[in-house]
Amino acid sequence: MKPEELATTLAANGRASISYIDPFNPERPLMLECYRPETHTPDKPVVIVQHGMNRNGHDYCNAWVPAADARGLVVVAITFPEASWPGPDLYNNGNVREKDGAVRPRESWSQAIPGRAFALLRASGVTTCDKAYLWGHSAGGQFVHRLMATQPHDMFESVGAANAGWYSVPTLDLPYPQGLGGIGLVRDDVAKLLAYPMIIFAGDLDTETASDNLPRHEAAMALGPHRVARAHTYLARGRAEAARLGVVCNWRLIVAPGIGHQGMRMSAFAAFHWFGVEAP
Repeated sequence: MKPEELATTLAANGRASISYIDPFNPERPLMLECYRPETHTPDKPVVIVQHGMNRNGHDYCNAWVPAADARGLVVVAITFPEASWPGPDLYNNGNVREKDGAVRPRESWSQAIPGRAFALLRASGVTTCDKAYLWGHSAGGQFVHRLMATQPHDMFESVGAANAGWYSVPTLDLPYPQGLGGIGLVRDDVAKLLAYPMIIFAGDLDTETASDNLPRHEAAMALGPHRVARAHTYLARGRAEAARLGVVCNWRLIVAPGIGHQGMRMSAFAAFHWFGVEAP
């Protein structure tokens, strides 16, 4: 997609569903589910949203509409269709390896796509902001925290990973995706991940232990019996690794009271945290 095409599509206010081909993954089409309110001006924030395992970017985009209307935000939910991005390895885990196990070039990992999508928004003139907000829920929370481990951070104003089913522990001593080892990352990558003030959002009622969508493989279970416990463990492991490396850990865990594994309610909670917009 050329910047002028995106600018033309988003010139009108309201919802837009835009086909998008990433130049490093041309065989795997995506969708950009977008919302531009009447109150938008190019200096207003951009929120990039990552959906869960249902690949329902349209629902996640719609969940941010009240905040967009109230604050003039542009919302872009980058959608990885199951047909072209099947399974958790290609989406949740970043499409890091080929089928034969070889590590793919880092710029071709799915985690690099949000940065390029934001660059396209800037090139199109839709936004003049230097940085975007990044938020993901469930499988999107997995995607987001792994993105922060593997990609540059300079294009993000703030980042939130919500209700992830499991986490890649921030150490090179364990292989990816259990940890961060074996894919070309180095100590400085881990230090930068720990230093970024990433927010780990957790609904305090997300304590289901037997649901079909809760990862229960060995690496996931090692982090705790449910998503809330795993969020606490991830933060603790981050702090422990920072102490071991002699660096800082600036992560925060923010608990959403009265919310379970509910992507739309967690979206509203994040919108209130970042922009002070009450849920409708």
